Amino acid sequence: MAKRDYYEVLGVERGASEADLKKAYRRLAMKYHPDRNPGDKAAEESFKEANEAYEVLSDASKRAAYDQYGHAGVDPQMGGGGPGFGGANFSDIFGDVFSDFFGGGRGGRGGAQRGSDLRYTLELDLEEAVRGTTVSIRVPTLVNCKVCDGSGAKKGSAPVTCPTCAGIGQVRMQQGFFSVQQTCPRCHGQGKIISDPCDGCHGEGRVEEFKTLSVKVPPGVDTGDRIRLSGEGEAGAQGGPTGDLYVVINVREHSIFQRDGKNLYCEVPISFTDAALGGELEVPTLDGRVKLKIPEGTQTGKQFRLRGKGVAPVRGGGPGDLLCRVAVETPVNLDRRQRELLEEFRASLEGNTTHSPKASGWFEGMKRFFGDL
Repeated sequence: MAKRDYYEVLGVERGASEADLKKAYRRLAMKYHPDRNPGDKAAEESFKEANEAYEVLSDASKRAAYDQYGHAGVDPQMGGGGPGFGGANFSDIFGDVFSDFFGGGRGGRGGAQRGSDLRYTLELDLEEAVRGTTVSIRVPTLVNCKVCDGSGAKKGSAPVTCPTCAGIGQVRMQQGFFSVQQTCPRCHGQGKIISDPCDGCHGEGRVEEFKTLSVKVPPGVDTGDRIRLSGEGEAGAQGGPTGDLYVVINVREHSIFQRDGKNLYCEVPISFTDAALGGELEVPTLDGRVKLKIPEGTQTGKQFRLRGKGVAPVRGGGPGDLLCRVAVETPVNLDRRQRELLEEFRASLEGNTTHSPKASGWFEGMKRFFGDL
């Protein structure tokens, strides 16, 4: 099958500039690349056709031969310098496209780099988390070396551009059809090398130090909340910007309260006599003690709500509630007289199910289950 005109393949005019050729090729390469069209033979052929067209037209001598003689001028069987996919221009453009596939780009190679963000876990008591507090923390981090001001080079000298990668931080390796970019083995991606390293940091440009920071914790924080301290992370390499420090809150387990969002929960033990006869109890809150009225006939599991005695959320809104769950306690270590009184009490209840509504319902359900009714 006759080959299509190379200008037609790329969709450009015959007088197109090198930039127009490159732009057209990039568009087609991204569209028809085999990685984006697995198993699509038509796309694969279009990709090869675009490669061939660009490899010829991006080379000034080959383009001149093609413009004068057509395909015959670049056909190796007819003495032309046919496409071999190995020219410098092709390698450059395909390297750019290859970087696009993997989220790369030339902007971030070598040179100054932003420092890493740090994480610090701050343990707080429930009271501190609810009311807010200010704490001092001691954090290990990397800071710019004061001897060399972060350059890594001994005073009086300076880093020099890496001759292997020309300061880019990457080198291009030709592997058959593909051009693959890799981190420069000489400068390790920095783009510069230090021939006379600083004695203070041994050429790293940064040293490890501990710094003490004051952290203001707002009221209402909970486990998992983060406080961002801008610029308190690691110093950037080669004078790059400093990262951030994220203080992550972890609230310790409380001896009385459990927290769920803006509500607090606690269990309140009461005697079976208070449960039966009713009464008044003192219960704890984060603001002090309050009176809780227990109605007559209260059962285990009954929950009482104290409105506004929970937590005011850190992101705004009214405070939650404190929910107190009653647990009726069975008396232990009874003396003789107490046992006698309880025996008399039990005898007085026998045969009268009105005093035990839950037990009555349970026994009725059991009878229906076994078919006794």
